[in-house]
Formats: sequence, C-alpha cells, structure tokens
Amino acid sequence: MFNFIKATLFLFLFSCLLSPAFADEQRQGTEHDGPMEHYAVHLDEVIVSTPMQDTIASSATPVTVLHDDNLRMKAGGTIGETLQNELGVHGQAFGPGVGLPVIRGQDGPRVRVMSNGLGANDASQNSPDHASIVVPLNAERIEILRGPATLLYGSGAIGGVVNVIDNRIPEKVTEQIVLEQKYNTVSNNRQTAFKVDGGKNKFAFHFDGYFQESDDIEVGGDAIDVTRANVSQPSLDIGDNTSGFVKNTEADNLSLTAGGSFVGDSGFFGFSANVVDMEYQIPVRGEVGGEESNIEMEQRKLDFKGGLNNLDGFFSKMNAKLSFTDYEHTEALEALFQNDTFEGRMDATHKPIFGMDGVMGFQVIHSLFSAREGDLNLTPQAGDYINPETRTNSYAVFAQESFDLGSNNVGQFGLRIEHDIIDPLNSSYRDNHYTPVSLSVSDLWTIDNEKSISLAITRSQRAPIANELYFEGDHEATATYQKGNPNLNMETSYNIDMGYKLNSKKVAFELNLFHNWVNDYIYSARTGGTGGEENNPEVLYEQAAATFMGYEAQLVYHIWEVNSQDVDLTLFSDYTRGKLDNNGDVPRIPPLRLGFQLDHRNGNWKSNLRLTRALSQGHSGVNEADTPGYNLLNLNTHYHIEDFKIADMVVYAKGNNLLNENIRNSASFLRNFQPEPGIGAEVGIRIKY
Repeated sequence: MFNFIKATLFLFLFSCLLSPAFADEQRQGTEHDGPMEHYAVHLDEVIVSTPMQDTIASSATPVTVLHDDNLRMKAGGTIGETLQNELGVHGQAFGPGVGLPVIRGQDGPRVRVMSNGLGANDASQNSPDHASIVVPLNAERIEILRGPATLLYGSGAIGGVVNVIDNRIPEKVTEQIVLEQKYNTVSNNRQTAFKVDGGKNKFAFHFDGYFQESDDIEVGGDAIDVTRANVSQPSLDIGDNTSGFVKNTEADNLSLTAGGSFVGDSGFFGFSANVVDMEYQIPVRGEVGGEESNIEMEQRKLDFKGGLNNLDGFFSKMNAKLSFTDYEHTEALEALFQNDTFEGRMDATHKPIFGMDGVMGFQVIHSLFSAREGDLNLTPQAGDYINPETRTNSYAVFAQESFDLGSNNVGQFGLRIEHDIIDPLNSSYRDNHYTPVSLSVSDLWTIDNEKSISLAITRSQRAPIANELYFEGDHEATATYQKGNPNLNMETSYNIDMGYKLNSKKVAFELNLFHNWVNDYIYSARTGGTGGEENNPEVLYEQAAATFMGYEAQLVYHIWEVNSQDVDLTLFSDYTRGKLDNNGDVPRIPPLRLGFQLDHRNGNWKSNLRLTRALSQGHSGVNEADTPGYNLLNLNTHYHIEDFKIADMVVYAKGNNLLNENIRNSASFLRNFQPEPGIGAEVGIRIKY
C-alpha cells in the first residue's frame, strides 16, 4: 500500500510538472488571491440562501458555498455524493440512486434540501431509501448552512440547509449554452447534462435536461460484511454474497426543465416546469430466497418566483415564491408512496430603522402524504395503508434583524413562530397540533481585516413528520417492519456555535465548535425483535434527550508561488459525537475524519490530491454493528480552455478511492450490505458557448 501511495504522489507531481506545457499565455497575468480561493469562496461572497444576502465574512453561521470550477469538480450523480467531502457534511447512500447529505450527524427530516429557496418536496425526508430530485450537475451554486436554520426555513432545517441554485427561473437576461458529459468506470455511469439560457428585450427563458444511466457498483472486496450484518439482522440467512460488485444496483434518471421570466427595471416574475422520471435498484441483501427490489419514481413540479427591488416606503425589496409538487413512487410494484405539496413563501427587506436592518416574512406548506401496499391496480381500502393519508398544514411567520454594536461588532437576532396541524384522514389515529417556536441571537466581532470571531445561540423546535407518527407495516425497500409513534412530542434543541476565521495572504484558517442539547430527540432504533408478514427486523420511532457536540477545522497554507505556479496545502478535520442521555448512542453518526489536500495551479491547469482518514465508529447505537476505519485517496485534475472556437471548454479526470478500500459508511442504513464504490476513474468535458 505504501508503494501505491508513493506512485500516486508521483502522478500528482508529474501532472504539476506537465501542466506548464498546457497552460495558456494568460497565466502571466494571473493574480493569486491567496489560499481562500481553494478554501471555499472569497469572504465577500454573497449568501443567496439568506434573505438579507449576508456575505461569508458577515455570517455568524458556518456556511460553505460551491460554484464555478470548485462545484464542477465535485458535482456527482446525487446531492449526497456531491457534498460528502465538505466540512461537517457526509453522504448517506442507499443504492446508486440515493445519496443524501448528513450535516453534523443530522439527516432526513432535520436537513432541508431546497431548490432555489423552496423545498424539493419529494419523499427523501421520509426514509433513507427515497431519492432527492435535485440535479447537482445543472446547479450554478450550492450553499450549505451548517447548524440550525429553522428560523428562515422551518422545522425541517433543524440540522442544516442545502440550497441548490440554478437558473430555471431567470432573474436577468443571459445567453449561454452549456453541455456536459461525464463517465465513471466504477458503475459504467454515464451522465449527460445541458442548459440553454437566452432572451430578447425583457423576456428571458431557460431549458435544461439531465440523463443518467449506471450499472452495478464495483466495490473493493465483498458486498456483504456477514459478521456485522448478523448483528443488526440476526435472523438473516446469507445465501448470495458477491465479490467485487454489489448486485442489483443499476439506476436511470431523467430530468427536464423549462422556465421563463419577464425581467423589468425594478424586478422580475417567472415560472418553471420540471419533470423527473427515475428508476433505481435496491441492493440485494444476500438472503436466501430474497427478492430483488426497485423503486420507480415520478415527480411533476411547477415553480413561480417574483421579486421587486428599489421600492419606496418602508420596504426596499420583496420576494415571493410558490411551488406545486406532485410526487409518487412504487417499491417493487407492491407499495405506493405519494406526496403532493404546495409551498408558498414571501419575505420583505425593510429599510434601516432604529439602527437595524432586517427581513420579515411568512411561509405556508400544505402536503398530503400516504403509503399503501397490496394490489396497486385496485381501489385502496383502509387496511391497505401502512401510512394513512395524512394532511399536514404548516403556517409560519418570521423576522430577522441585524444591528451594529460598534467596535466592529455586528449583532443579529430572529424569531419564528410556526403552527403545524398533522391530520391522518380516514384513520383511527387522532390529529396532532404543534406550535414550534424558534429564536436565535448571534454576534460577529471583526478583530481586523484578517480575523473574526462569531458566537450564535439558537433555540429551535421541530414537529414530527407523518411517517414518524403513523407509519406501521413492512417497508419493502428497507427490509424492516417500521412502526411510528402517534404520541411523539416536538423536539426542542438548544445550540451554541462558536467560530474563528483567519484569512491572510499566506494562511486561511477556520474553526467551528458546536454543542447541541436536544429534548425529546426522535430517532429510529432497532428493537431486536421482528414484525410483519415478512418477519423483518422491527424499527421503532422513540424519543430521548440527546446531546451532539463536535468541531470543524480547516487550515490552508500557501506553500509557494514560482513563475505563476502555486501550491496550497489544506489540513482538515471534523467530528460529531451523538449521545442519548439514557447512556445510549445516537445511531448512524459519522466518525472522526481528518486528512490533507494538495492543490496545484498553473494558469488554467488545476490538480489536487486528497487523502482522508476516517477512524472506526465504536458508538454505533443499539443493535447496530461498529464500522471500521478507512483511508480514502482521490486525485483530480482539470484544464480550462478559454475561447476555444467561440466556446469555453473544461476537460477533467478523477481517480476515486485509489486504494480500493472496502469502505463502510457509518451514516448509511445499508453499510453492511453495500460498501462505498471501489477504485474508479472518471472523465468529463464541459463546453460553454
């Protein structure tokens, strides 16, 4: 293995030496902006996900922004795959079609994945086997807010927010055609994406499309860790354990979008329509007599968005967004999940008053969620529902204010009051009413032009979602007997977040410390028993007080710069510890992670070598097996050709998991049956006219 690492380092250094031959003449005029360019984004980068559009420098909440080449090199087939190497973020896979983000150990209904500021409103928050419909390859930027963001985005953001921003509803007239094609050997994965933006006078339009097709995933070693699989599923009778690949992991995905806007001098109004058709397989658990399972998903989505700027009167700016979503998927043609959602949001930024700048607004969400099994061609009966048709109505008002405390001190406070009515229709269950109240206070102290300290204190509440309350029955895709709890209380979280940032010409450093106390934390736990017609392991939604604590740290050192070439060294680490106050462990928490990255740049040629060491996870939860540690070595390189036959072109290549390790992701529900992808090469080309 040591020789392999040496060989990989040689390849990286070779690419550094080779790149001058390909670097164009424009490199002579390239100005180095310091390590912050690789570190994340420049400090004056505007955060679109906050209504007041704070900058990175002015945010007391830890934020990561991906765009341009940084996003292009990281964009994967799923949002979880795209973000899995970001500070404080891990990926949670469930077969090739599902990849969801885990932020500081929080996932599912605690991490809100949004598209252009509104919820994706698929079923990904309801279960780990449900895919997200967002397409990272067509994104223009992705913003990650780590820590509670309930104030602006509601209960589903108690752990964090991922906002995928594209141009499907144009806010200005632009003209471009973008084509991207990529291929990955690890699953024979083919991805194709395109975008067309244009307009005339005050009308702007947008079209985009995405297609993905992949075969079974190749892995380093056996698909099933038999010893650990028998810990979580002691009744499992292993009959088929493949080596070198995971059986039944094919996936197909098609997404098409059309949008248009009227753009005036003082604002815009537009709409978009999106269709998604996806089919992906669920990895075979190797059980004797076990059947293959797949999910077929369809979603139809209409979005409307408008904004007014430079207003007279009390408010200077107003924004409004509406979304209508029709979602359904079938599991092995035996179970049907449906989720129809309307979401509306309006916020207004007011002019300074009493030394304060701020935003206020309201949000409405109506959804109808259900899950049933049996013959899907027949009219459903009450006994067919494993989750009754449940109507959820959520109404919220919020406000956030910022004020100058003097001495380079900026304070911020906010309040959100929400009322949720969760009504199981035609069911013996009673309806549930919740009133989450969230508030926050933060302070950002700018020490000088290079250093700042932040402190944020947040109280956040989350109401349970429908499946946590009412689900009862065999869940085909997860191979569990899932049972909800209609008596669940709201979660109440108290979070302290402290941060330090340094950005100089030579060094960029970020440190975030967090401590989160949660009352009535809702979690799904294996009871050790079985249930249902298929005698699956029983999973029960329970509540207990919990504590989360950890850190995120990153240091970027600008090593040298000679003849317009420069090399940066990045050291990084993150850690989350989740404990239940009954002396148990919160299930599926990522382990301590640390590593380094070398970045080399020469004009339009960029390369990086990244080694991540994840320690073993010994705090796995009740009736869950521990996961071993691993080393993940990746090598990326790309070359940007400007003005190539009237187009800009980027060609890139990646080497992933070069040590071909059999990686068991502790955040994954399928870690004992599906390791992370093995060694693979990825190549791609992106052309922008």
